This record gives sequence, structure tokens and C-alpha cells, in this order.
Amino acid sequence: MDQRLLISATFVSLLSLTLTPEIHSASFKLINRCRRTIWPGFLSGANSPPLSSTGFELRTGKSRTLTIPKSWSGRLWARTLCAHHSNQTFSCVTGDCGSGKVECAGAGAAPPATLAEFTLNGASGLDFYDVSLVDGYNLPMLILPKGGSGGGCSATGCLVDLNGACPADLRVARGTQGPSVACKSACEAFGDPRYCCSEAYNTPDTCGPSVYSLFFKHACPRAYSYAYDDKTSTYTCASADYVIIFCPPPYTRTKVKLSLWAPLNNGAKLQKLVEARKDGALLPLVNKTTMYIATHHSSGALSSGLDQRHFTASSASILSAFLLSWPLILPL
Repeated sequence: MDQRLLISATFVSLLSLTLTPEIHSASFKLINRCRRTIWPGFLSGANSPPLSSTGFELRTGKSRTLTIPKSWSGRLWARTLCAHHSNQTFSCVTGDCGSGKVECAGAGAAPPATLAEFTLNGASGLDFYDVSLVDGYNLPMLILPKGGSGGGCSATGCLVDLNGACPADLRVARGTQGPSVACKSACEAFGDPRYCCSEAYNTPDTCGPSVYSLFFKHACPRAYSYAYDDKTSTYTCASADYVIIFCPPPYTRTKVKLSLWAPLNNGAKLQKLVEARKDGALLPLVNKTTMYIATHHSSGALSSGLDQRHFTASSASILSAFLLSWPLILPL
């Protein structure tokens, strides 16, 4: 009798394993399209398995692929303007994780930094991902799902170089008179609960977008711009691999710059992935009323090769009325 029960229990266990969908371990391919070397950093969530690396150097035009464990959640970002010091420590001007080493070893990015956030194999087996500017911005970033199913599997990110156009109150300069290398969030700059969605403003009903968060949202419609920007900023896919591109080519130029996607070996497929009109997302990947002018930073600051010189349409006029200090936003 006991033996029959054991055989029956074993059969049920094997059947349940057969019927349980396979949990997908993802690969993240990180590509550096910036003009300078960057140092990606990773921070795993409290209950997530550790990654094989928590930080490394990534030179211009190079890529690196990591295998991400099942059900991992965490964030990644790019550190910029980094250096090794004579006392054997390592630090970065933006996105520094404070470890004193290239590996972040469980430490997160010091704001401001553009963040890519992931929860893999979450509710209903879906991956949840976003690009967040809630902690500020330091460079453009794009997430491209590959080979996934379920959810929308939309591209998301911020493809605009916002450092030159950053409002004066939010700007982070390199040195006392140097160029802008990052753009703070209003919460980081002012510590006001209205901007931080804290204290009396800690619910979606009491904390809405501010004129500062709208600066980010106007240029990067799919990115998180403040804490409760969920409806237009969180994306889902299932069993996908992900390409994360730092300083990607501008969305409006993908058709004529497919050669820049050469390391991905499938330009046509990637162009389809980033076509906002075809992926079903509520908002475009880039606000097409924004004009991009190719230019070189004479200062040598990190750049994707683009300065945002002009904001057009009514939204730019409204924002300009509130933020007269924006020196690089000029109504056409």
C-alpha cells in the first residue's frame, strides 16, 4: 500500500513538472554606443540571485552579454567619467556606486542616473521592465526585447541627450564651470515632498507630475518621469532576451543608420522593434516634435553625438514659460 502511494506521488510530481511552463533565464546584451567608455553597474533585488558581475568596463562600440538568473529583479545603469586613483580606489562622476571598485558589489547608483529596471518571470510569467528617470538622468538608454511572446514586448527608453538642455536648477556640472554631465530629479535637487511623492504626497492621488518631471516626459514619453508614472512607463514581455543600448542612435534616424546596429546582426528586425507605430504601446518612443541637431561637444563630455537644441510645439512653449532658465531650449 505504501509503495503504491509512493509511486502515485512520484507520478503526480513528474506530471506537474511536465505541465509547469519552463522558466526562462534571460540574456542581457549591453552595447555601448557612447563616444566614451562607460562602466555598467548592476544591483540585484533583496531576494534575487546574484549576478556573475556587478560592474565592468565597456569601451566605445563594444558589447557584453550576461546570463541573468531565473526570476531575477534589479536594476542596471551606466557610470560615466570614471577613473582609477593613486590610492587604488575607483570612482565615477555620474552613477558612482561608492564601492571604490569597478564591481559595485551590492551598492546602487548615486543619483542622478538613468536606470533600466527589470523583474523577470513575475506575475503570470511576464517580465516587467522600464527605463526610469525618477532618480535623474545621465545618458540615453534603450531596452529592446528579443524573441519574446506575451505582453507587448515594446521597446522603451530615453533616446535623447538631455544634459545640454537640463534646467539650471537640476544641472550637474563637471567642475565649477564645466559642462553639464547629468540632470537631477526635482526630488534630488529640492527635497520637496511634492516632488518626492513622500509624506502627505505619497499616493497616486496626491502626487502628480510636476513641471520638472514633464521636462523628462516630453522628451522621453515611455520613460518613468516620477514615482507614479506607471501607466505609460512599465512594459511586459515573456521569455525574452534583452538588448540594452547606451547612447543609441536617435529613433527618428533608425532607418538611415541601421549600420550602427551591426553588432546585433539583424538590423531589419531591430528597426521593427523600435517602430513606435507598430508595437502597440500607448506612447511613442520619442516625441517627434523634438528636433535633433548633430553636434560635437567641444568640451569632450560624454555624449551620444546629439544635443537637444530645440523643443517645438505647444508643450515646449508651456514648459518654457515655467522654466525660463533653460538656455538650450529655443522655440522654433
